[in-house]
Amino acid sequence: MSRRRWSRARAVVRRLPFARTMRARLTAGLLVLLAVSCAAVGVAAVYELNGFLTGRVDQQLHDVGVRFPASLEHGTVKPSDHDGDEHGDTRRQSAGTFGARLVGRDVTNAAVVPSGQNVTDLNVSLTTSDRQTLARIPTDGRAHTVCLSALGHYRVLAARGLDGDVLVTGLPMEPVRTAVHRLELVAGGVFGLALVVAGVAGALWVRWSLRPLSRVAATATRVSELPLASGEVALPPRAPEQDPRSEVGRLASAFNRMLGHVEDALTKRHASEERLRSFAADASHELRTPVASVRGHAELALLHPDPVPPKVTRALERIAAESARMGEMVDDLLLLARLDAGRPLERLPVDLTHLVLDAVTDARAVGPDHRWTLELPEEPVTVTGDAHRLQQVLANLLANARWHTPVGTKVTVSLETDAETAVLTVHDDGPGVPEDVQPGVFERFTRADRRRTGGAGGGAGLGLSIVAAVVEAHGGTVELESRPGATTFTVRLGTP
Repeated sequence: MSRRRWSRARAVVRRLPFARTMRARLTAGLLVLLAVSCAAVGVAAVYELNGFLTGRVDQQLHDVGVRFPASLEHGTVKPSDHDGDEHGDTRRQSAGTFGARLVGRDVTNAAVVPSGQNVTDLNVSLTTSDRQTLARIPTDGRAHTVCLSALGHYRVLAARGLDGDVLVTGLPMEPVRTAVHRLELVAGGVFGLALVVAGVAGALWVRWSLRPLSRVAATATRVSELPLASGEVALPPRAPEQDPRSEVGRLASAFNRMLGHVEDALTKRHASEERLRSFAADASHELRTPVASVRGHAELALLHPDPVPPKVTRALERIAAESARMGEMVDDLLLLARLDAGRPLERLPVDLTHLVLDAVTDARAVGPDHRWTLELPEEPVTVTGDAHRLQQVLANLLANARWHTPVGTKVTVSLETDAETAVLTVHDDGPGVPEDVQPGVFERFTRADRRRTGGAGGGAGLGLSIVAAVVEAHGGTVELESRPGATTFTVRLGTP
C-alpha cells in the first residue's frame, strides 16, 4: 500500500464514530486482533480438515483401483449384469463411485454406482465439456479433482488398461465438501459468539481500567472552565491518586503537581494584583491633595497684582496646566482602582438619548473642525446604570475620535435598541487604529503613538480603559472594528 493510500485509510478510520475515544479504540483493537486470530485458526482448521479428508478419498481410490471401470469394456452395465463376476459386481463398490473408459481421447463408457437398489441402468450422460475434462486427466498414478456437470466434484484416478485403453475411477467429493462446510459454519458461529462476548467483556474491562484516566480528564475539564484571566481562582479538588507504578498513576501525580504549581502562581498573581490596586488607589487618593495644592498656588501666583516677568508667567501657566492634567490623570486612576475593587455603581434609570445629545453638543463646542452627526431613534432609549459614569464613557469615546483623527473627519454617533439591548456606536472616517495597537486598545496607558493624527494627541492612554471598565461594570460589552477610513466603537448595554 502506498503512503498516500495509507494516509487516506488512517483519515477514514479517524472519522469513524467508534474511533474517537481511547476506550473505543482499545476495544476495537482487541476485537480486530481476536478476529484475526479466529480467522487464522478457522482457515487453518478448514484447510487441514479438507486435506485430511481428501487424503482419505485418495487412499480409497488406490484401494478400489480400476475394477469398476474395467467392467465397462463389455458395454452397458446394469446392477444384475455379471453377477458374481469380479469386474461386474457393483455391490462391492461404494455408492457414487464413478467409472469411465477412454479409447484414445474418446469416452466410450461412463457409469456411476447408484445409491438405491431399484436403479437398473448405471450409465451416465456426459457433456462435451465433461468428456474433454476426462480426456485431460494425466495417467500419472495420482488423484486429481475434476468437476463434471452431470455429477459435481469428483476425485479421480486414471490408469492404463490391459487393452491400451484408459480407465478412470472416481469418488465423489460431496461428503468432503459437506464436512468442510459444516466445520466452516460451526467455526463461524463459535468465533462470532466469541467475538461478541469478548467485545462486551473487553469494553467493560477497558472502561474499568480507564476510570482513573476519566477522573483526571473530568478534573482537567473543570479547570478549563474556570476564569483564570484575573481575580481570585479556586481550583477544584485534585484528581484521585493512583498506583504510581502505572501510567495513569504517573499521569495523575504529574497533573496534580501541575495544578499545585498553577494554584500557587494564581495565588501570587492575585496577591500582586491586590497590592497593585491598593497602591494605585492609595497613591491616587494621596496625590489629589498635593496636585490640587500645586494648581491652586500656581493660579494664585498668576492672580498676583505685582508685575511678573513674562518667563515666570509662562512657567506658572504651564505649571497650572500640567497640574490640571495630572489631576485628571489621578482622578482616572482612582476611578479605575475603585472599579477594580468592585465598588458598586448607581443602578437608576438613565435616559441614554439625552446623554448622547449632551455629549455631542459638548464635542461640537470643543472640536468645531470635525463634522459631528447624530442618528437617534424616535423614542428615547433608557438603560439602568450610573448616569455620571455613562456620560464619562460617551465623553471619552468622542474625545478619542477628536484627538486621533485629522481636521475635517466625520464622526457619526448612532443609537438603536431592541427588546433587551441598547447599542451605541461611534464611527469616524479617519485613518483607523493601527493593527498592532488594536488588540490592546482597551488596556491602560495604550496610545496610538500619534499615528492616527500625524500630530500631537491628548490623554495618557486611560480613556478607553475607563470606557471598558465602566461598560463592564454595567454588564455590557465594548468592541472595536477599525480599518483605514472606517473606525467603529460599539457599546452594548442591557435595557430595563
